[in-house]
Amino acid sequence: MGWWQEAIVAAKRNDPAVRSGAEVVLTYPGVHALFFHKFSHFLYRHKRFLLARIHSQFWRFLTGIEIHPGAKIAPGVFIDHGMGVVIGETAEIERDVVLFHGVTLGGTGKDAGKRHPTIRQGAFISANAQILGPIEIGARVKIGAGAVVLKSIPTDATAVGVPAKIVKINGKKVPHD
Repeated sequence: MGWWQEAIVAAKRNDPAVRSGAEVVLTYPGVHALFFHKFSHFLYRHKRFLLARIHSQFWRFLTGIEIHPGAKIAPGVFIDHGMGVVIGETAEIERDVVLFHGVTLGGTGKDAGKRHPTIRQGAFISANAQILGPIEIGARVKIGAGAVVLKSIPTDATAVGVPAKIVKINGKKVPHD
């Protein structure tokens, strides 16, 4: 399956408002940002850092979604209502991840090298969640709206709050003190 087909499938799977593939291709800024990130990332990998940044900033201006050219993003990621999404340089996002508006995959300012989160396959990151530092969000994790995640979250968990706390693992409530 080609990149555009995967983007359309991801949009249809995650957004009940989708009416057609053409609508996704022509009007979804998250799809545009991810598509043009592919070229920025190509430039970055080939050490054309300034051109990569200029290209990414142009698309940030048009879409409201800031993706650093160094970020590694798999096909099938879906950014819904993308305004204000920020994805840092060393962030890694696997397939079938959903990000909503205002999500930050950022650094804390304390780390060198790998500074941004890794988001595993099938994670669902709700609006305005802030995921900070070189942490891992496990496969099929759900992060609640407005959560501030500073520690890794294991596979099949749900985390909410500031700072984020795990409230479910494998669909079962987690007792808290």
